Amino acid sequence: MSGVEIAVELVALVVAVLLVTAAARKLDWSAPLCLIAVGVVASYIPGVPEYELDPEVVLLGLLPPLLYATAIRTSLIDFRRNRGPILLLSVGLVIFTTAAVGVVAWLVIPGLPLAAGLAIGAVVAPPDAVAATAVARKVGMPRKLTRLLEGESLFNDAAALVALRTAIAAIAGSVSLLQVGGDFLLAAGGGLLIGFAVGALAALIRTRLEDPVTDTALSLVVPFVAYLAAEAIHGSGVISVVVAGLILGHKAPSMLSGRSRLASRLNWQTIQFLLENIVFLLIGLQVRRIMTEVGDSGLTAMELILICAATLAATIVTRIVWMAGIGLARRVFRRHAWPWRYSAVIAWAGMRGVVTLAAAFVLPADTPQRAVLVLVAFVVVAGTLLLHGTTLPVLVRRLKLPPPDPAEDALQEAAVLHDMTRAALEELEKIRTPEDPDDIVERLRSRLQHRSDSAWEELGRQSALTETPSDAYRRLRLRLLEVEREKFLEARDSGMADDDVLRRILERLDIEESMLDREEETVPDSDRELRTPAATAGSCKHLTKNWPSVEPGSPDVCAVCVENGMTWVHLRECVKCGNVACCDSSPGKHATEHFHDTLHPVMRSHEPGETWRWCFVDKQLG
Repeated sequence: MSGVEIAVELVALVVAVLLVTAAARKLDWSAPLCLIAVGVVASYIPGVPEYELDPEVVLLGLLPPLLYATAIRTSLIDFRRNRGPILLLSVGLVIFTTAAVGVVAWLVIPGLPLAAGLAIGAVVAPPDAVAATAVARKVGMPRKLTRLLEGESLFNDAAALVALRTAIAAIAGSVSLLQVGGDFLLAAGGGLLIGFAVGALAALIRTRLEDPVTDTALSLVVPFVAYLAAEAIHGSGVISVVVAGLILGHKAPSMLSGRSRLASRLNWQTIQFLLENIVFLLIGLQVRRIMTEVGDSGLTAMELILICAATLAATIVTRIVWMAGIGLARRVFRRHAWPWRYSAVIAWAGMRGVVTLAAAFVLPADTPQRAVLVLVAFVVVAGTLLLHGTTLPVLVRRLKLPPPDPAEDALQEAAVLHDMTRAALEELEKIRTPEDPDDIVERLRSRLQHRSDSAWEELGRQSALTETPSDAYRRLRLRLLEVEREKFLEARDSGMADDDVLRRILERLDIEESMLDREEETVPDSDRELRTPAATAGSCKHLTKNWPSVEPGSPDVCAVCVENGMTWVHLRECVKCGNVACCDSSPGKHATEHFHDTLHPVMRSHEPGETWRWCFVDKQLG
């Protein structure tokens, strides 16, 4: 095949991915399932080239960057907190699925050795959390479930590939139980060791890089270095990539510049999008070749249907049984158990994907009934995507799982930004010198305070203003940026300035616009009170004091604002005397003024559905 033909085929794949994913998003369909369906149809169209999904290309060329892209976005703190449940899913469930599905395949496929049955069990064992987490975010699944599914996906591939390698060795009759245990320990230990080493070394180097282009180029080779180095010592390349990604993702805020983080985030999101979706399209394009090979197996269509249905059912049932067993064991041993609704969703979030089909092609050519096993892997991938992918959103809605609350997110964001702003203002007072111009210092204070105020303005279900000050600032500044960009285009077209100068100016405009043009979230109506989240709750003697209940001074207005003909953004209520006044984003700042006049230390939100409180003395949320 010539270079031109290869280039044309690659371009065709990318264009097809873009078109199908755009259509799926518009129709609110599952993009992976649509890509597989389009691939299946295209595989039977005369003239469409036959794409061969080389397992080495997937396992070495696609799997490391996909895992790395997920790992750098995974919270190491959350991973540590949930490491027990994640290991139960990514290791325990993989082993259980390998054994259970392997026995079923051994029973239903004529002439299949048990070792080959265990091999197909390992192939279908690891779920693909890409599809599951996409559904999770789409339907508003609780974040804890999303974190568990993401954590499972990081390590289940490693356990499945180790199990597959062991089963392939058993097919040749050259493996013992002792060797199985040794291989697993070597894979896990070697992967951890190399992952830590590569992650630490890459962090050390990237800390010293200031150029975003150089930093991004280095980040592109990290997953491949981690994978190849681990595999060279017979460790798990998957574990190595995941560990390196977790380390670098955790260290990114302290070791990278803002420009480097922005560039890295955008580049890796693009890479992940293209690789994931191209592989799903390639999975569908394999169907014609798979069916051709199955035709030589000597099995009837009814036998093939029975085999595929039994294996698919076993794959689904084993996950349900495992989650039910975990819930029962936790209750028996009086351990903290997940709500049964969480277990039900996790049990039903078992969509298979890229690794499953790639692992199926890893099976040696002389594996008994290899073509049938590959077909089984494809049916499990397509079947779970179709069954789980279309019904998981319905299940989440029927179980009425609480989605992430945008109002609570806004409260956490406001609390963190307030602490950051206070620290910055305190540092400003320390570092300023008599030579520093007062207007510059005041400009810094104003910019810091505006950022904090805009975060608080995101709170509140009702407001006397139809547009908050931050909204007005965003609207006006975006319009001014449009005018500035028009003037920039005039300067470019007239040749007024050098191209390098113009590019620097445009970059500044783009950065400022990206900071302003934030996606607005609609705060849903809810009967739940917006309380201070445990993770951000402050603690001081004023907040922990049991204040007596008092009637608010006014139902829904700031009396001082009304008296002075002013308006307000949000309302706050003094917990000691019940005075209702406006917040600091309001022109009058009458709640803070009330504190200075009376020294009453604690106020609470007076907005409907909010009960969070604020201590003026200790500057804490509680």
